[in-house]
Amino acid sequence: MQNKIEADVVVVGGGPAGIAAAIASGRQGVKTVLIERYGFVGGMSTAAMVYPWMTFHTDSGEQVIKGIAQEIVDRLQERGGSPGHLRDTVGFVRTLTPYHPEIYQVVAADMLREAGVTLLLHSFVDDVAVSDGVIEGVYVTNKSGRTLVRGAVFVDTSGDADVAKLSGAETLQGRDGDNQSQPMTMKFRMRGVDLAQIKAYMLQHPEEFYSKTPIAELEHLPLTGVSGFYSHWRKSGVPINRDQVLFFAGPADDEVLINCTRVQGLDATSAEDLTLAEQEGRKQVLMMAEFLQRDVPGFQRASISAVAPQIGIRESRRIVGHYLLTKDDVVQGRKFGDVIARSGYPIDIHDPSGKGVTASFISGDGAYDIPYGCLLSMNVPNLLAAGRCISTSHEALATTRLTPSCMATGQAAGTAAALSVKNGVTPGKLDIASLQEELRKGKAAI
Repeated sequence: MQNKIEADVVVVGGGPAGIAAAIASGRQGVKTVLIERYGFVGGMSTAAMVYPWMTFHTDSGEQVIKGIAQEIVDRLQERGGSPGHLRDTVGFVRTLTPYHPEIYQVVAADMLREAGVTLLLHSFVDDVAVSDGVIEGVYVTNKSGRTLVRGAVFVDTSGDADVAKLSGAETLQGRDGDNQSQPMTMKFRMRGVDLAQIKAYMLQHPEEFYSKTPIAELEHLPLTGVSGFYSHWRKSGVPINRDQVLFFAGPADDEVLINCTRVQGLDATSAEDLTLAEQEGRKQVLMMAEFLQRDVPGFQRASISAVAPQIGIRESRRIVGHYLLTKDDVVQGRKFGDVIARSGYPIDIHDPSGKGVTASFISGDGAYDIPYGCLLSMNVPNLLAAGRCISTSHEALATTRLTPSCMATGQAAGTAAALSVKNGVTPGKLDIASLQEELRKGKAAI
């Protein structure tokens, strides 16, 4: 006999966007279920070790992401799981936010429970029940067998627009022309790193590092991130298609997170390609660790302390929404009447086939709006998206995919889903002003 679960709002994907969406929905008093395929929440922030969170602020220092995202940071700080927002010593953005992933998992689960959310871990959505173009439920496979989770409104925070695809919603993938996506990266941590030695080298050789590195202030700042060691990389002979070394400090004092592997030309929505990517990523981890230990100051006594359970995915599928956010919207700092989130992170495209990273910075006040239309599926009326799979161009995705932005769109989608249930309307018919009022009550910075 098939199991059934009845809910008002069903959120699929327990990453940062899904956590924020489910908390926001639960706090509205509607019955909310969050489905996650792993045995823990956190998504790319835990399963793929995407670290640190970048960024809650504009380049001038204005905080444009608050609400549930900031509440999570506050709770982490109370538990000793984050120092809060620090200056980015790479210099790419104003701030970054280190966090301890194991503490984050517990904090997030506590907040979900407090909001009354039913959490289903070790559960994989493999099909969607649709009637007359409307989603009636999602099929979940887990240790209990097969379960139909029914709901009124569904929020796809899977990262890969899995629910959207299975429901028949229109989706896009990759860049125009060849559908190629940004490369995947296998993150890993090393302990025994001498950060003082690294900082001293940076002060002596500023030309070896990213041009925006705040060298003049470095003596007085904690080292949070490093991009460069250009000559070391050029001489290394490591067969990875990139042009610099990139790592971030923490969470321990002698620990760094290495963001250097690069797996290109594979499709994160293909099981076969994802299998190849996982294997290639782990080979590259060993290459990078050997190079760092041998050639880079501060790594002589370092060793691998952890490798991500899964490869990090920057880009895969995204929905076709009522509005598609573009590069021009971002770089012009465009404002929208139906704004539900803001971001100050620049466009940051890791080349799908080449070595480099293309950056495009935001003009005006340094922030752009994300409109509600980006969360609404064009052709499935009771489906919302949040996080990496909202409606954007390939270029705009290179900023909306960042974790704080995902948290912000998650809070908006969860709030909208709950209000739609309470008002007996589809999300597309929801009064924008009432949604924005609730988001402001939830301390969102819109």
